[in-house]
Amino acid sequence: MADNQEKIGNVVLDLTCYPGEDLYTDGTIEDEMLDIVRQNAPEAFPEIIEQKKSWPIFYHLSEFRPNIINWLPLKKTDKILEIGAGCGAITGALAKRAGSVTCIDLSKKRSLINAYRNREQENITIMVGNFKDIEPQLPEDFDYVLLIGVFEYGQAYIGGDTPYEDFMRICNRHRSASGRMVIAIENKFGLKYWAGCREDHLGTYFSGLEGYREGGSARTFTRRGLEDILRQAGIEEYSFYYPYPDYKFMTTIYSDRYLPRKGELCNNLRNFDRERVILFDEKQVFDQIIEEQEFPLFSNSYLLLVGSVPEVVYAKFSNDRSRDKAIRTVIVQEPEGGRHVEKLPDTSAACGHIADTYRAYELLSKRYEGTKVTINRCRPIDGDINAGLAFEFCSGVTLEGLLDACLAKADMEGFEKLIAEYMGWLRYNEETAGVSNVDFIFPNILVEGDCWHVIDYEWTSEKHIPAEDIAFRAFYNYMLGSESRKSCEDLLMNKVLGFTQERIRAGIAAEQEFQRYVGGAGASVSAMRELIGNRAYELSGMLEYCIYADSKFSAKIYIDYGEGGFSEERCVTFKDCYEEERRLSLAFDIPAGAVQLRIDPCSYVCAADIVRITVDETQYTRDMIETNGVWQACGQLVFDNSDPNLTISVTGGGHLTVEMEVLEMPEELAKQLTTATEQENIFSKAKRFLNI
Repeated sequence: MADNQEKIGNVVLDLTCYPGEDLYTDGTIEDEMLDIVRQNAPEAFPEIIEQKKSWPIFYHLSEFRPNIINWLPLKKTDKILEIGAGCGAITGALAKRAGSVTCIDLSKKRSLINAYRNREQENITIMVGNFKDIEPQLPEDFDYVLLIGVFEYGQAYIGGDTPYEDFMRICNRHRSASGRMVIAIENKFGLKYWAGCREDHLGTYFSGLEGYREGGSARTFTRRGLEDILRQAGIEEYSFYYPYPDYKFMTTIYSDRYLPRKGELCNNLRNFDRERVILFDEKQVFDQIIEEQEFPLFSNSYLLLVGSVPEVVYAKFSNDRSRDKAIRTVIVQEPEGGRHVEKLPDTSAACGHIADTYRAYELLSKRYEGTKVTINRCRPIDGDINAGLAFEFCSGVTLEGLLDACLAKADMEGFEKLIAEYMGWLRYNEETAGVSNVDFIFPNILVEGDCWHVIDYEWTSEKHIPAEDIAFRAFYNYMLGSESRKSCEDLLMNKVLGFTQERIRAGIAAEQEFQRYVGGAGASVSAMRELIGNRAYELSGMLEYCIYADSKFSAKIYIDYGEGGFSEERCVTFKDCYEEERRLSLAFDIPAGAVQLRIDPCSYVCAADIVRITVDETQYTRDMIETNGVWQACGQLVFDNSDPNLTISVTGGGHLTVEMEVLEMPEELAKQLTTATEQENIFSKAKRFLNI
C-alpha cells in the first residue's frame, strides 16, 4: 500500500490530497461518533441512537438514511462516486449493492467514521481532501455520481461567480454516457418552511424564503432554480423526484409520473434538529396544493436525477418497523406503458412476511369470490416468493377520498351510505371464512365504478376478528386525519358501532398495542423526535402566550400634577419594554407641570435590581425614591404584593430613563424576605435608640 494510504479493515483511506488538518468539524460529537463506530457493529447503532437521544448521532448513524438511494436500480457491476460522503450515512448501503464506491470528503475524522462503520466492505475507497484538488484525478466513467445533501455547498466547494453552475458541470462530466447523477437537496420553498420549520443550514426562520438575505455558506433552490442551473450547465436529460417528508428520513418518493394524492401527506412533524412553530396544518395545506396541482413547487425536498429515467415512478418504505416486517412498495412503469406494483422484502427476515401476504391474498380471494370486492391480484416475482410480490396496478378513488368528498359537500346521506356498504363487506362471510383483514381501512380500498379494489392486505389474520373491532381501527385512523373528520365521531362510534367510552378507550389501547407489534422493540423515526425533545409550538398557544406576555411584561407610569394624586386617567402603559422577560428598559418625556411620577414595573410579586432611574442629568438614589417594596441589604427591592411601585418627585418636563432587572418570585418567599428585613430594621433602630 502507498505511503499516502491507510487501511481501516477492508476500507482504503487515500490521504494524497489531505491538507493535514480538518477544515470543517462539528466538534466533540464527531469524537463520540468515532468511538461508537470503532467499538460497535452497525447492528448495535439503533439501540445506541435511542439511548443517546442526540440529533447528530441519529442523523449520521441512522439505518433509515439510505432510503433516499435504496429505490434506485443499482447493479453489482456499478461504479459509484459519492461526493461529500461525510460519516458514511449511505456509503454502506451503496457498497452492498454496487461494484465499487469511491468517496470524497474534506474531513479525515468524518472519513474515519465512515471507514470504521463500513470496515467489513471490500469495495470502498475514501479520498480525503478538497474536492477541487481531488477532482482532476477522477475518471469519467462512473455509473452513478451522488451528491446527497452536498450541492447546496457549491460555493464552498468551487467558489467563483457561478459556483453552482460550475459544480453541476464538473460533477456531471464524471458520469459515463449511460450513467446517472443524483442530487438530493432541500427545496427552499418547501412547505415545512412556510409552516414554521427553521431553515436546515442556518437554523433561522424563513431565511430561504427570504432569499438568504442574511448570508450563510449554503444555498437551496426551487425546482425552477435548479432547472436554470441545469440549463446553464448544458444538461438537458433530467427528471425530478419528490422525497417525503424530506430526503433525510424519506419514507416515500414521488415523481412527475406519480404525484401524491390528497390525504397521503400526513407525517409532517419532523423537526429533529431544532424547535419549530406550527403556523398551520401542513396536511390540510398539502391537500389544497395537490388539488391545485402545485405539489412540485412546495415539496420539502428534491431528488434531481440527471440521465435516463428509472422505471420506478413511486416508492414507499415501510422499514421503520420490526425487521421481520420491513418491506418497501414500488410502482413500476412498464416499457409498453402499463404499470404494476411490487412489494419487496427490505431485509431477509421480512421474506416470511411477504409469504404471509401472498397467503392472505389466496384466503381473502376465496372469501370475497363472486362479489364486487376484488382482492388485488398478486404473484411471486419471477416465481420466487423471497424476491417479493408483483401486484396489478388498480385505478379508482380511495374510500377515504370519497368520504372526504361527502364531508366537503355536507352530504351526510352519501357518507352514511358508504359507511353502511363498508360495514356490509366487512361482515361478509366473517364467521365462516376463517380469515380477517385487519388492514381493511379506507385508504386501502380503491373504488372504481361498482368495484371495490382491496389494494393492501398485509395485516391479515387466519382467525375470526369481529367486524366491529376492524371497523373501529378504520374509523379511529380516519378521524385522526383532520378536524372535519372528528365531527363524525358520534356517527361512527355511537350510531354505527354502538361503542361506549370505555369500549372506545379499549379500542385505542388495542390500536396502540398493534402499532407496537408492527414497530417492534426499537424507537420509530417519529418516536426519535420525541426522544430528542425539540418542541413544536402551535400558533394558537403562541398567540395566547403573546396576549398573556403583553399584559404581564408591561410597565406603567402614573403622572401627578399636584391636583389629586395618581389615577388611571393619567397613566401611560409601555408594552414592549422588557428584554427576555427580565430586563426592563423604558424612556419617557415628562409632561410640563408634573410633580410626581409613579413607576409600576410589573404586576406580580418580584425582586427588582435598579440599574438606573434618571431624569436628564439627575440620577435618583435610594433615598430619593418612595416605594411599597422593602430594600434588602444587597440593594435590591423585594415586593411581596402584585402592585409594586416606585415614586419619584419631578419638576416638570425632562426625559426619564428607567432600567432595572425584575425577577418574578414566589409570594411566600417574598413575604419571608420582607418580614425578615423589616424585623432586622426594627432591631437596628432599637439598638441605636438604646445606644447598644
